[in-house]
Amino acid sequence: MQPLWAAAVAAQTPPGVEIRFHDDRLESIPFDEPADLVGISVETYTARRAYQIASEYRLRRVPVVMGGIHASLCPGETARYAESVVTGCAEGAWPELIGDLGRGALKKFYHGGHAPTDAAWRYDRSIFSAKRYLPVQLIEFGRGCRLSCEFCAVQTAFHRTYSGRPAEQAIKEVAAASSGASRNQLIFFVDDNLACEPDRLKQFLRDLIPMRVRWVGQAGINVAHDPEMLDLIVRSGCRCLLIGFESLKPANLKEMSKPINEARGGIGQAVRDLRRAGVPVYGTFVFGFDDDLPDDFERTVAFSVEHGFLLAAFAHLMPFPGTALFRRLAAEQRLLNESWWLDPGYSYNSVAFQPLHLSPDELRRYCLASRRQFFSWSSMMRRSLATGFHQREYWVVNLLHRVELSLRNGHPLGDQSWNKPLLPAG
Repeated sequence: MQPLWAAAVAAQTPPGVEIRFHDDRLESIPFDEPADLVGISVETYTARRAYQIASEYRLRRVPVVMGGIHASLCPGETARYAESVVTGCAEGAWPELIGDLGRGALKKFYHGGHAPTDAAWRYDRSIFSAKRYLPVQLIEFGRGCRLSCEFCAVQTAFHRTYSGRPAEQAIKEVAAASSGASRNQLIFFVDDNLACEPDRLKQFLRDLIPMRVRWVGQAGINVAHDPEMLDLIVRSGCRCLLIGFESLKPANLKEMSKPINEARGGIGQAVRDLRRAGVPVYGTFVFGFDDDLPDDFERTVAFSVEHGFLLAAFAHLMPFPGTALFRRLAAEQRLLNESWWLDPGYSYNSVAFQPLHLSPDELRRYCLASRRQFFSWSSMMRRSLATGFHQREYWVVNLLHRVELSLRNGHPLGDQSWNKPLLPAG
């Protein structure tokens, strides 16, 4: 999908500054193209590749600035491979940084705050033209999350804050995305939790209803306990709602600091209410907590199939740097590699810590088996009969996820063919 961060940075770039955008996932980077500054957004999973790219530019004496969530979580590490680092939201720092670059006075660190100003919620999507992205329009309604989940990098980076974007701006973007040649385009509200401010979301959904759009998004379990909210979600065109159920075990929910999932009848009641309202659910679960045992995996898959989830994810815990989970596992000496994201031997689905009742490889295999079971032919057929989802769309998204299981498993981080040393910034 289109990387929305790049459009946000482009919109904040002062007039007269020439921009080139390259997506390392889709194309080769023209390292020898003349540049005065290179900006790279870094996630933990892409940190190793980001440092490789930065090293290539450092060989060419081109300064590099890095931002993104990993830069906020690990500013010291990121600073080793960048001439400048932006923490927080880029909108609050980018114009100043460009001004300093023009004066030859680039600082090592810039902090953009936890939210853009109302006027700064802008995106220049022209940089995406001629690139082959999925026909999905990404739109922000807000940024951050107020929940305190122990393992979550988002709430850590944003210090449990949430900032709502002016709703009229988001409505204008929805209108633009649902007109002309883009009329049937799917809209993805990228907020980590759409429902941080329920009353504000309800009004937004009311405004969406006459626009007859199709959208997907992510929300907390609290939406399931509000009949008015569920009605508005369905009537406004929701095609799928991702909800982090995390675990069926109360002890695990307590351990991860997510008691909200136990409120008002717990996950079982929430799922029944969602199904009764006709909300297609993408349920996500996390394993590796101290109360997890081998039979919990199959029980969770059976629960997801029984309740006719459109999609489901069964992931193992990831100790992202800076999170409370990372600090706890480090204190308990259970991290297998404190900088797993830089380890050349690490790959997708590897477990980076020692679970209490399972070996790391057992946890990896159980999670992978759960995904395969959920996306097995028998499960997909049974769920197709239970869901109210359009059958063609149902089979397309489920088959895509079934194929993805094999493609991502064991995929390395970074470019394995890159055999040069990482060059630190001076």
